[in-house]
Amino acid sequence: MDLLEYQVKEWFGKIGIPVLPSQRIDHPTDLKRLKIRFPIVLKSQVHGAERAKAGGVRFAETTIDAIAAAQNIFSLPIWGELPEVVLAESQYDANQEFYLAVVLDTAVCRPVLLGSKEANIDWESAGEKMHYVVVEQEFSPFYARRLALKMGLQGTLMQSVSSVVQKMYQLFVQKDLDLVEINPLAVNPNGEVMALNGKVRVNERSIKRHPDVAQMAAKIISRHPSSEINGILGDWEGVQMHGKIGILGNGTGSVMATLDLVANAGGKPGVCLNLRHAFLTDTTPTTFCDRLQTGLKILAADKSIEVILINFLGSIPQAEEVTQVIAKFIEQDNNELKLQVVRSNGSKHQDVNFPSLVIRLAGSELNSTKNYLARLKTSSNTLAVVENLDEAVKVAVRIAKPNANKK
Repeated sequence: MDLLEYQVKEWFGKIGIPVLPSQRIDHPTDLKRLKIRFPIVLKSQVHGAERAKAGGVRFAETTIDAIAAAQNIFSLPIWGELPEVVLAESQYDANQEFYLAVVLDTAVCRPVLLGSKEANIDWESAGEKMHYVVVEQEFSPFYARRLALKMGLQGTLMQSVSSVVQKMYQLFVQKDLDLVEINPLAVNPNGEVMALNGKVRVNERSIKRHPDVAQMAAKIISRHPSSEINGILGDWEGVQMHGKIGILGNGTGSVMATLDLVANAGGKPGVCLNLRHAFLTDTTPTTFCDRLQTGLKILAADKSIEVILINFLGSIPQAEEVTQVIAKFIEQDNNELKLQVVRSNGSKHQDVNFPSLVIRLAGSELNSTKNYLARLKTSSNTLAVVENLDEAVKVAVRIAKPNANKK
């Protein structure tokens, strides 16, 4: 998960990395109460790159000019994303600009310090222009100074840059990050350094360990439609598609195998969720049944989902409570169906669709759950308990076929 620039600057300021005076702008009229001096620069707060080329960065010397520029920025989509926040920041006179980063290198499984005397470059394709130092043991200022020396820096500038690198690494460790980047780190005529722009990428698996980061993730999800969530939050063992069959599993392998079988059987997979791990928005510890309840709600809220295919394999914690969660979900569906019929004022053609449940449970711990659900009868006939996965897939695909339930 990538943070927006104003969020990155807040983290930089708290840890001691020098940043310019700035102010968050939620509406153009906020500029009437600006607390920083003109001239200023206004920056669109979006995740897309090349915002300056797209017109998302504007300079202003008066309040009137700033309000007009902010109005344009707020109405300007960049790579399809409209900003909800604009960052107002003081301008800075720089005569040198550097690139700095701390990144987790998965090839060596160690953090790597990166630095270049040329700003605005891509660290993955910089080649000889990029200097690096692998943090092979416990971090010490030696690593930061070594990077500064490799960049050809000397004297007070070497000390200033290495100090910034140390604080970047400190933030990297504190927040469980995959990337901390300053691009550019500017140097003014007096030799003072300033982080003009920054990027932070949070490791998705660590989000639940940091309540402040979890709140950011929750806001991202609330502001974007479900079709965009997976692209924003990255690889969290969930798959976002647009088919009619939603899938719930308790492992990456079982989820992907079920997805493949559905596709091979001629079905169209929809949202697929792995309930083995906590969701990114969970700010407190969750149980498997908590995630099952949440997963059922997510799929039921998706109007494109006609069938929820549950495939639980092996050992599951709280196996007895799984029965209660599924039974409660079916009961809620039936109550909602009755309510919709009442609201229809007697109309015989009220179109009410709830996802059917096709459940396959494998494992001795789930025998009692399987037996109970097999006996469970509902007025809407939304439940099918199947012993074999191939058969469960066939049932789900048949139910999801057009006109399958119409006689």
